[in-house]
Amino acid sequence: MKLNLKIWRQENATVKGKMVDYPMEGIEGDMSFLEMLDVLNESLVAKGEEPVEFDHDCREGICGSCSLQINGEPHGPDKLIATCQLHMRSFKDGDTIVIEPFRAKAFPVIKDLIVDRSAFDRIQQAWGYISVNTSGNTIDANATPVEKTNADASFDAATCIGCGACVAACKNASAMLFTSAVVSKYALLPQGEIEATERVKAMVRQMDAEGFGNCTNTGACEIECPKGISLENIARMNREYMKATTKG
Repeated sequence: MKLNLKIWRQENATVKGKMVDYPMEGIEGDMSFLEMLDVLNESLVAKGEEPVEFDHDCREGICGSCSLQINGEPHGPDKLIATCQLHMRSFKDGDTIVIEPFRAKAFPVIKDLIVDRSAFDRIQQAWGYISVNTSGNTIDANATPVEKTNADASFDAATCIGCGACVAACKNASAMLFTSAVVSKYALLPQGEIEATERVKAMVRQMDAEGFGNCTNTGACEIECPKGISLENIARMNREYMKATTKG
């Protein structure tokens, strides 16, 4: 398979980037997208050129680090998969493939295709957890019953891998889907009820401070999410926030 890659190259966050063309040959349909980039980088290194920097880790659709904008779509043309699970059989011989980093004010480019997504970490750190008493008077987790519908919904929200595709897909670069998934997985469990008021207020406050845009319910985030996180989580977070801010 012959391809023409148009890849965003940018030395660092302070310099202007540009698209660079890379013609490729001999690409097999069974290669993953990241393996194809590995082949490109091997050829660049062999020629003494700088390899294309891109983020990856598990290559199993779990870690969320392989976040690339491919032909204008987060993670590429296939649905419910991360970039590392995308295979070259999704493209045709002679195709031009445009590869860019996720574009958002809150996700500044570090180099080439790598962006700084630590804003998500700070939202999580704001209160994306449950405080646990470890003084010795602990309670077995199974001792607290949870309705199956709530347990299933909480688990579905917890499948979010924090890749940022929701932000990249949103015309406003909103982080509502990510933040609401974290809020939901605790709001649906009795263990999360104790700190629910403080949690949702702190996480929304941090989300706004990071410079993400507002949600206008276009639904692009859910469509492009590799884990299919539902918009219902945004509605739930809005309800939680209204309860938290109107108490007393």
